[in-house]
Amino acid sequence: MITAHGVELRFGARTLLHEATFRVAPGDRVGLVGRNGAGKTTLTKTLAGETLPAGGTITRGNEIGYLPQDPRTGDLDVVAMDRVLSARGLDVIMTRMRQAEKEMASEDPQVQAAALERYPKLETRFLAAGGYSAESEAHRITSNLALDDRILAQPLHTLSGGQRRRVELARILFSGVDTLLLDEPTNHLDADSIVWLREYLRSYSGGFIVISHDVELLRACVNKVFHLDANRGELDQYNLGWDKYLEQREQDERRRRRERANAEKKAETLIAQANKMRAKATKATAAQNMLKRAERMLAGTEGERQTDKVAALRFPKPSPCGKTPLMARELSKSYGSLEVFTGVDLAIDRGSRVVILGLNGAGKTTMLRLLAGVETPDTGEILPGHGLKMGYYAQEHDMLDMDATVVENLRHAAPDLTDTQVRTTLGSFLFSGDDADKPAHVLSGGEKTRLALATLVVSSANVLLLDEPTNNLDPASRREILGALNTYEGAVIMVTHDDGAVDALNPERVLLLPDGDEDLWSDDYAELVSLA
Repeated sequence: MITAHGVELRFGARTLLHEATFRVAPGDRVGLVGRNGAGKTTLTKTLAGETLPAGGTITRGNEIGYLPQDPRTGDLDVVAMDRVLSARGLDVIMTRMRQAEKEMASEDPQVQAAALERYPKLETRFLAAGGYSAESEAHRITSNLALDDRILAQPLHTLSGGQRRRVELARILFSGVDTLLLDEPTNHLDADSIVWLREYLRSYSGGFIVISHDVELLRACVNKVFHLDANRGELDQYNLGWDKYLEQREQDERRRRRERANAEKKAETLIAQANKMRAKATKATAAQNMLKRAERMLAGTEGERQTDKVAALRFPKPSPCGKTPLMARELSKSYGSLEVFTGVDLAIDRGSRVVILGLNGAGKTTMLRLLAGVETPDTGEILPGHGLKMGYYAQEHDMLDMDATVVENLRHAAPDLTDTQVRTTLGSFLFSGDDADKPAHVLSGGEKTRLALATLVVSSANVLLLDEPTNNLDPASRREILGALNTYEGAVIMVTHDDGAVDALNPERVLLLPDGDEDLWSDDYAELVSLA
């Protein structure tokens, strides 16, 4: 359970949230919504205890399970399944049990005797923590999140960013805590896993707050909605499911418009009368009182809600280049004994559009990292063509300098821009005033996405590598990027689970991983997008 009283959140001079009071009790399934940058991620971090509020108090009951947008997984040498089991301390016990089992087979009598004495105690602790049924539960959760035994047996550092995030989600769901804080939990999930997660959350007996731009998840799961208004810095609370919330918001807006129109009409009449009376000295006081009454009348009604601003996004005019600006030959990549793909050839012509498809773990992100030069292939080579200028959008935002400010990141991407041009560009991406001087590591997922896209806009790239570019975006921002994608004249290689992004790209070809087969795009591949 979480109780917040008078909570305030600020960044610099900007108030993100003003004196919010609310409670999340068992059975409360809350959808936290608002535009990108409104402060949703900051609020969940604060509720999780990772940052302190500027004012007010937060009281937490038992342990909280928190899934941030950018999970920190600690020791990346840990095996994935052990990371999941660590939520209940089972990983340490099972490791010691396996070691004791080996020592029980030792030919050294003393080692064997010590192991025989230690094993029953370890097994007792194991059973007290849930034992074999808990281990079975962990496997059920990981299986439903498309984490198979091969992935679970690997160290975390060998997994893609999406796989690591699914491991963290599995760990939190397995933890058995009473309260969950989930920031975009459907990112990197395939269609089947998203359906399973909806059912899991719908039947969850504890309380949770979920930030999601997946409307179907909100519709299926939540029974309350908290709307964080970026313009007013207030948290509007609705004890309603998603569809009823949308209806109520529209009704509230219509009521506000009527009340404001009536107040303005009455105030205009009072002001007109006061203006006539002010000319007479004997009626000056009465006229002044009328003007004050008109002011109070307008102040007592809410104005029409301001429309949330959306970043104005247009991808760059591509620099001139040769017929085939990018080629790759015989690419292969392995992590230890795990072979991701081998012998992949690719030729990207000027203005061509390619989608990379494959199941999670097939190497889609790895392929983009190789093409971008972030990683080196084990075999094969990347061949830049004449005039190649590449722009890379990474799903984990690892092309951003997290210690640098928003302004500094854009300057790194386009050192020739003047300070005025940098500020103007950032303003079009909704980074103005203090927001432009934030360090990148404090940005929400949506803000990091906007900053990464801003660096592409100033790049004049003629080949874009886009890895899940619509993740973390609110619906309005997503529409903006899809419109920009549709009109971009350069070449695009894209990895996505978003059907709408593929429709906007209108691809010509598809690269299927891990086999490396290339084919002309057809609608037969469309149904694979959300599954890939």
